[in-house]
Amino acid sequence: MTEDIRERMRIPPPRLDAINAILTNPDMGVVNDFLDVVSKYGTPEEINAKAKQAMELSALLRRVENSQPKYLADLQWLQEQAHQGAFISIAEYRRKLLGEMADSLIFADDLAVTLEISACQYFPWVIAAAKRAIEQGSLMPGRFIRVRKMKEQEVDGDLPAVAAAMQIIGASFVETLDTKGTDGSNVHLGGPETITGYFGGIGQPNEHALQWLDEYLYYYTNYGIRQVLNLNPGTVLLGYLLHRLGVDIEFKISVFMGNDNPYAALWTLLTAKLFSRDDGSSPLIGFNWSNSVNNETMQIAAQFRRVLGLEEVVRFEHHITETWKSIVRQPYNRRDELIKLANQVPNISAKHEGGDPEIEQTREHPSDILDYFRDKEEIVASGDWEHLTLNFLDKFDAMNRTARTLTECGLSFVAAQKLHPLKR
Repeated sequence: MTEDIRERMRIPPPRLDAINAILTNPDMGVVNDFLDVVSKYGTPEEINAKAKQAMELSALLRRVENSQPKYLADLQWLQEQAHQGAFISIAEYRRKLLGEMADSLIFADDLAVTLEISACQYFPWVIAAAKRAIEQGSLMPGRFIRVRKMKEQEVDGDLPAVAAAMQIIGASFVETLDTKGTDGSNVHLGGPETITGYFGGIGQPNEHALQWLDEYLYYYTNYGIRQVLNLNPGTVLLGYLLHRLGVDIEFKISVFMGNDNPYAALWTLLTAKLFSRDDGSSPLIGFNWSNSVNNETMQIAAQFRRVLGLEEVVRFEHHITETWKSIVRQPYNRRDELIKLANQVPNISAKHEGGDPEIEQTREHPSDILDYFRDKEEIVASGDWEHLTLNFLDKFDAMNRTARTLTECGLSFVAAQKLHPLKR
């Protein structure tokens, strides 16, 4: 009887006709409005060509030279250090921790955990972390999340400088567009302090979904920014549609979407599959779970992620640490749970958004999610610049503690790939 009931859920192929009727109807306003925004930037092929040119390292370095010349010397230093092999290799790192035993161990590279840090708000922090990594023989992240205001960092040169640095070190990175719930789009929100802890319904009402699309295409074609944060069901769908047209957008779904159970994940991944390209690719490359999720939920979701052919496409991103203030109850540290999960589930990342709790509680200014929404000028004027820099380095240290724990358990990780080769 159970099998008979299961068959009732089968979706007949003609159901797709209704979807296609909407997508291809020349009189369908919701589609026409989407296509009107895209057409401002050209055909999908023209859009990708502009982005490819904009993301060339030489083009980014020219932008840095024009907007913030002093960063150019830092980027040249970073290139030199990478070229000279100043950063520790994976084999050296393992040997440093495990001694000669490291040479005979077989690490679970097929289950490698991406080392992720958030939020890397300012370019000087990248350089500070790189110097610490060289000095300590520690690791640079394989993935950086950024939540700084786009227009602000475009003006002061951080935007092209960070994009250039990511190419130099071989790390992926995600930007957060200015069109989001805290930009005044939702008339019922007074600012970030009114949404803290509420991970849904904050996003892009009414015309703001299309403004998000417009903003994405601006930064994609002008700076080659491909990966962005996505936190609203409407803009997630716009990302799917844009990719389906042929524009090579990539996005990660934010923790603020509040995906905290397998059925929420199933809904998201079913849609990703529905709108995937014929080669199986999807713009959804990162799926950030809610802080309340447990290992069992991710294990269940990993099963249908694999069946949908998305295991290598969609990374499960999981917060290991969180900012000390304004986001979760502390102490919050999921490292032990990660070790158990990493033994079973491939393509996950360990996201570090705070220092370890025992470090955070000793700081004069512990990390605070609300600091993400402050203007840089105000941060400097208040005297908090050094505090926030230390907060970031605490996250960097927490990430390295995770790398060490993974290594001691025979597990593998993904660090900045151009800095940390397997062997040198």
